[in-house]
Amino acid sequence: MKIYTNDDVSPDSLKGERIAIIGYGSQGRAHAQNLKESGADVIVGVRAGGAGHTKATADGLATAEIKDAVKDATIIALLTPDMSHADIYKNDIEPYAPKGAALLFAHGFSVLYGRVTAREDLDVILVAPKGPGDLVRREYQRGRGVPSLFAVDRDVTGQAARKALGYARGIGGTVGGVIETSFREETETDLFGEQAVLCGGTSELILMGFETLTNAGYRPEIAYFEVLHELKLIVDLLYEGGLEKMHSFVSETCKYGDLVSGPRIINEETRERMEEVLNDIQSGDFARDWILENMAGRPRYNALMRQDLEHPIETVGRDLRSRMSWLNQKGNG
Repeated sequence: MKIYTNDDVSPDSLKGERIAIIGYGSQGRAHAQNLKESGADVIVGVRAGGAGHTKATADGLATAEIKDAVKDATIIALLTPDMSHADIYKNDIEPYAPKGAALLFAHGFSVLYGRVTAREDLDVILVAPKGPGDLVRREYQRGRGVPSLFAVDRDVTGQAARKALGYARGIGGTVGGVIETSFREETETDLFGEQAVLCGGTSELILMGFETLTNAGYRPEIAYFEVLHELKLIVDLLYEGGLEKMHSFVSETCKYGDLVSGPRIINEETRERMEEVLNDIQSGDFARDWILENMAGRPRYNALMRQDLEHPIETVGRDLRSRMSWLNQKGNG
């Protein structure tokens, strides 16, 4: 498997390119700042007077309305939330993008599920850092980088891969290492990871652990520490050195409990449920459900989110975290 680094991508890959960053949220802000500091010609497309415009201006970046930002751009990075892509592309990008420009995404959802069908003269590429925007920015500032994926869905100009890899280098990705993928692979694995493990699986595991302990009569503060607070310690070990490092830093008792009890919690039934989640993603059922949910005003989403945020673990957690002054120190995390 080829992993692209700075040795594979010229620092001049973006020479002569004008990059329009559309949106100034988590990824947009990080990409724009990193690209500018890498020497790229960057303009941010945002609504005049909006929060993104205010932040981008304060950060010293050139800004314009989206349609004006894309007019002279050779790379147009659409970094707003997925559900906004269809309207923004139709109204503010498609009529104004120059012929032969590259339309770039940080996630393949809109292309894979037909939310955006790019004009036939446009390259369609993807650069997806494997981390949130804040981390992309912090690692760049430290001279490091977040590993990234890149993909080419359409290469009209013959320059699509060069532009994608140049962009990846500009945001720091080639320091962490860049791997080629496809829009389908990136989207389906990303959605699965979020739902089954990183967010959905982890949050439900935490809540069930908390409820099991408190239902058995243990104090909620103790339960919080055991099933949520200490999770970061374990995740950090896994992140830094996989299962081997995690096992080397926990006690023998912990390791034995891991080996004999872990498979009782996460078992073949769990795998079957995971396969169901993956099937929903691969078939497009999840995407259709999420699109319809947005069209309906997100009633189910809002109810489920409210239920999550009103869980007792949140009340206990807010109180305990308020006593942990180091959590609010700038640059922590």
